[in-house]
Amino acid sequence: MRICFLLKVRPDRVEEYRGRHASVWPELQQALRETGRKNYSLFLRRDGVLVGYLEAEDFARCCAAMKQYSVNARWQAEMSPFFE
Repeated sequence: MRICFLLKVRPDRVEEYRGRHASVWPELQQALRETGRKNYSLFLRRDGVLVGYLEAEDFARCCAAMKQYSVNARWQAEMSPFFE
């Protein structure tokens, strides 16, 4: 299954967002792999439009499994202020 999603990064935080994703926590990367996400890519335009792409056998199962990882909650809490 191929998944594509769109988000909007606040224009005043685009560069900071890029910096954060230059060093995604290794334990988050591991959790993403363990929950079945493959070929996960993010594309960010200068105006803050973010396109995400990934592949998974069962995306709903991946999302449910990711909720079991505390690193996901920590990452989401840190990243949520970046989005409109």
